[in-house]
Amino acid sequence: MKKIVIVGAVGGGATAAGQLRFYNPDVQIVVFDRDSTMSYAACGTPYVIGDVIEDEQSIVLTNPEKFKKKRDIDVKLGHEVKEIDRATKKVLVQNLETGDQFEETYDALILAPGGSAIVPKIDGLDSSQVFTLRNFEDMQRIDRFIKNKKPESCIVSGGGFIGLEMAENLKNLGLDVSLVHRSPAIMSILDTDISLMIEKELAVQGVKLLTGTEMVKTDGKTIKLSNGIELHADFIIMSVGLRPNTGLAVKAGLKIGETGGIQTNEFMQTDDPSIYAIGDASENFDMVTGAPKRVPLASPAHRQAFIAARHILGDKIAKKGLLGTSVLKIFSLTAAMTGLNEKTIKDKNLEYATVTHNGISNAGYYPDHSKITLKVHYNPQTRKILGAQCIGGKGVDKRIDVIVTAIYAGLTIDDLQALELCYAPPYSSPKDPINMVGYKAINDN
Repeated sequence: MKKIVIVGAVGGGATAAGQLRFYNPDVQIVVFDRDSTMSYAACGTPYVIGDVIEDEQSIVLTNPEKFKKKRDIDVKLGHEVKEIDRATKKVLVQNLETGDQFEETYDALILAPGGSAIVPKIDGLDSSQVFTLRNFEDMQRIDRFIKNKKPESCIVSGGGFIGLEMAENLKNLGLDVSLVHRSPAIMSILDTDISLMIEKELAVQGVKLLTGTEMVKTDGKTIKLSNGIELHADFIIMSVGLRPNTGLAVKAGLKIGETGGIQTNEFMQTDDPSIYAIGDASENFDMVTGAPKRVPLASPAHRQAFIAARHILGDKIAKKGLLGTSVLKIFSLTAAMTGLNEKTIKDKNLEYATVTHNGISNAGYYPDHSKITLKVHYNPQTRKILGAQCIGGKGVDKRIDVIVTAIYAGLTIDDLQALELCYAPPYSSPKDPINMVGYKAINDN
């Protein structure tokens, strides 16, 4: 009987275990995770803190007891895999509660260790109340602090996904929120003009935004920025980035790629064919350019889990690359993107053209409609779509989802005008914004 050991029991790890069992009732599966909670929806944690999700347990999808009973999979929480002996195919595991160590053999090993929040070295940071939001326990600590201490103000450091989601949820709780971001514009995965629309929304909603600066010193509730500005806040949310947890892989001599993730092939295998890497700590490749790419998001992790599980069981389904498709809610706006942004295109010296459509989500005469901006980059010679971004009210996500499908299917920018998309006044227009982008691109040809 084949035995598979999985390191990590959240999104990618739990999904891989479930897929292995679904497709093979006989394999032995053991999962280790150092945390105390498995298979929770990490993306929901800011909304638990913001009381949008009232029951924190609702984002926990299962527990070891249920997983064992339903799927016959052994999950050992509070256990850390310390070493991998590739020659003998064994891992050294430590029980974090007792300190005891033991060895576990494997035929195949899946690494899904996730990542850790980066906390920069800042003078005096230990004197301030600082939180990161990376796991279920982090969420509980922040939630308890807000409910018990009743703070009035917060500084969020970092204008990425977590930073913006936390800024919104904390503001909705009635806190005075300042958002500090090192780069000139927030959400660096977006084009600057799209980012500026989010910045305007933050201002409208009363979030104080300070870009092009960073924290350099703290003294309790007093925080000094590199531009000389001094802020006061009851606590700090540190969300400046994610560091892939590659220590175990490095110690085992596995190859680390250009992006800092564990290098994998199209089947999620590392340079050791019996060891796979998925999720935040794995490096795959870009679907558009073929260059190394790491996307620490839930959807790619689940797909990678499926591919690794099927490959272990003998079914070779290749990963076709990563697009980095993502969506963000920030107060009344939704922003979404897929593929390459303008900066990446320029950095790689790719030939490109851009078509932008400013329109509405659905029929203007229907009372429930909103403005949206759809921006698509494409190669003017091959007409292949390189990437797209959309921002506005309702319907943003579905436009990007159509673009994702078009890229995956190899459609050109010109093909977009021919797509027969859903139409009724509450949902779209006879010529959807997707169609309009296609028509405009043809006219620019």
